[in-house]
Amino acid sequence: MSSRPEWSPRCDPISRISRRPSWTSSPLCSGGWVVSDAGAGAVLVTGATGTVGSSVVAELRARGVTVIAAVRDPSTPAARALGVPLRPFDFDRSASRAAEAMKGVDRLFLLRPPPIADVATHLFPVIDASRARGVRQVVFLSLQGVQFNRRTPHHAVEAYLRRTRTPSTFLRPNFFMQNLSSVRAAEIRDDDEVFVPAGRSRTAFIDARDIGRVAARVFTEPGHIGKAYTLSGEQSLGYRRVAQILGDVLGRPIRYARPKEEVYLERLRRNGAPQEYLAVQRMIYRIVRANVSALPNRTVRRLTGRPATTFRQFAIDHRDVWMPDGVGGSLQPGPEA
Repeated sequence: MSSRPEWSPRCDPISRISRRPSWTSSPLCSGGWVVSDAGAGAVLVTGATGTVGSSVVAELRARGVTVIAAVRDPSTPAARALGVPLRPFDFDRSASRAAEAMKGVDRLFLLRPPPIADVATHLFPVIDASRARGVRQVVFLSLQGVQFNRRTPHHAVEAYLRRTRTPSTFLRPNFFMQNLSSVRAAEIRDDDEVFVPAGRSRTAFIDARDIGRVAARVFTEPGHIGKAYTLSGEQSLGYRRVAQILGDVLGRPIRYARPKEEVYLERLRRNGAPQEYLAVQRMIYRIVRANVSALPNRTVRRLTGRPATTFRQFAIDHRDVWMPDGVGGSLQPGPEA
């Protein structure tokens, strides 16, 4: 069977998008292409050493899928630790280099690196190269609520994938639990506090490992091309409750500081954050305070057959990140939040 899907008049992308924003139909369609979205072949994973990309690589490997990790520098320990073939890849390189990266690739996991705002220059050529090479599925790591926010780069990428009739699946995750174990790790470890201007809002955090599990499913099982999935956890937690769970797991009090927006931004400013970053943070936490991210769902459970990871379990798994140097150890799971 040819790797390039055939055009079929049974799919009408324009009318389908206008009537059904999730653009699902039978037979499986993506912008007019009738495609088969299951089977063997190499998956190229961009951002493979990152929080989500590394989880996608691990889950695909566990399912016996051939994985190629697209990395900026194959010599780094993080890249070598992936345990899969590495391919030099840089979103800043030319379109011809993007085409080279697609050699032998059957499917593509695509994400937008946070520093990249000009997706037309840096991501669209990658999408074009995937189509030219006959890649039969692009799974794009998008953003929760992106369909309602045309100003985000993720919206532009989704629109381009639709417009170019690229067989694709959109994953739209909520806030990552891993934000607490990365950008917030130092303040929790050193100051025993969570310092974010989230007010009394709630968030249905998602574990990036669950995103990896979902991605592996949509790459290896039929029926996912042309679909968009909002991925949230099954618990909606306020940051005060988050701090309480962290305190339970760490064995010491952790408080939610609940700073005002300007106090939070001033701290970032003093630490050297650029103006563009401050603007993004202002927008993010205004959205959070509006409770846009508060709604939990069971999409992870429905797609993978397992419930989404609870925040308590995530905290247990990452406990050492928040412990002072030289302090660690194991902890048995406690009651759920």
